[in-house]
Amino acid sequence: MGTASFQFLGFAAIVIAVFNISRHVRWRQMVLLIANVIFLYFLSNQPMLWVPLAGFLAFGFVSLRLIQNRSGKAAYLLMLVAGIAAFVWLKKYTFVPSPLIMHWRYITVGLSYIFFRVLHLMIDAENNGLEEPVSLLSYLNYTLNFTTFLSGPIQRYQDFARYQLAPMPLELDITDAGKAVERIVIGFFKVNVISLLLSMQQTRALNTLHSAGSLESRLWHGAIIIAIYPLYLYCNFSGYIDMVIGIARFLRIELPENFNRPFAAGNFMAFWSRWHITLSEWLKNYVYNPLLMASMRRYPSRALEPFLSAFAIFVTFFLVGVWHGQTSEFLFFGVLQGSGVAAVQIYQSMVTKKIGKKGYKALTSNAVYRPVCRGLTFAWFAFTLLWFWSNWTQIGDLIHTVGPLVLAGSLFAIFAGATLALEAWERMRALVMAVEIGGDPLALSRYTRTVWNTAAAVIAIAVTLLMNAPAPELVYKAF
Repeated sequence: MGTASFQFLGFAAIVIAVFNISRHVRWRQMVLLIANVIFLYFLSNQPMLWVPLAGFLAFGFVSLRLIQNRSGKAAYLLMLVAGIAAFVWLKKYTFVPSPLIMHWRYITVGLSYIFFRVLHLMIDAENNGLEEPVSLLSYLNYTLNFTTFLSGPIQRYQDFARYQLAPMPLELDITDAGKAVERIVIGFFKVNVISLLLSMQQTRALNTLHSAGSLESRLWHGAIIIAIYPLYLYCNFSGYIDMVIGIARFLRIELPENFNRPFAAGNFMAFWSRWHITLSEWLKNYVYNPLLMASMRRYPSRALEPFLSAFAIFVTFFLVGVWHGQTSEFLFFGVLQGSGVAAVQIYQSMVTKKIGKKGYKALTSNAVYRPVCRGLTFAWFAFTLLWFWSNWTQIGDLIHTVGPLVLAGSLFAIFAGATLALEAWERMRALVMAVEIGGDPLALSRYTRTVWNTAAAVIAIAVTLLMNAPAPELVYKAF
């Protein structure tokens, strides 16, 4: 069963139908649990492959219960470290000595998101953030929820329990159902049409790169290869998130949003507040804030605060790279993410200090400065993703084939093109949204949306059937 396929939608439809037979809490819990187990079976029907993941879940639940029973600070810290170590060990990070790694095959799909949920429960339990003990049934449904199992979004347990354990389920009227269907249709279109076409275009550029003889051809191919991937990743990832948000709404659960027009961001820090939002929020709450507070207590100096903040934010986004993968490529990806966000933090502090908050606000609203920053943000993100989708050998081959100067020219072309294209997009969007009917934007009216969703559904179904190919695999399923 593909992650964005007709089979997945059919499975979700059956679960939704059975789930809504009764409003009773126990019924809703049991249906969701059975659905989660069946979903895992579809991923792999070999129980032995799930044993390490089951062991990690069991460790998390036992640790949670001990923490809620007030086992003490030392025991809590020991369990927290053990949980992190178990995750690193199971994910087979390259710095773990080979003799310590289990070399037999087992499944780690979903482990990265389960890791965040388990750590969140342990930390919140220690800090009295959980109002009631977490039952085994609620724990399993929260950690294995099939709508968030593969790639999030990362929902807090308190929010999940508010919907799942409510005596009366979240209301679902015709308007809510329509919006949920809309999210599913748009998500399916993004994954199965747009991301598929973008992936095909990048693959074509990669395959013809070695035959690109002229300088202009190499420049063009280099720019296409680098620039397309962030667009592909966005459509692939956000499309799947759209689908599961719509599906979860029929299960009377509201999942948090994970994207908010990230390419409209004016700098790299703002970008991460719009891209994979739940990951950024998790790391902000459980890494950045505690680390910054500890640093400021250790070095209580107003002059050092911007640099302490930059250090904390570098560490936070370095961990973004570490979480994504086990190899040195992902470590370097984390270095680039952390460096980009930390540089923005220091730059903002220095400019604000020099021209004041009002002056900086006026600067960011400048008609030239704003698009340039937006283009620079896109170009930097596209550059960092080289270490996300390829390896050192492939990167070396790319540099060797196009040449260092041509590669630099490709990155500059991406920056210039993104500056112009994204600004044109923002202006066009503003013009479209300015066209109103009855005081509301015409583009957001139910009539316009019905036409658009119908067209998207027809195109997605036609492309899927005509190409007769599996749905594009979810990129974030690998993490």
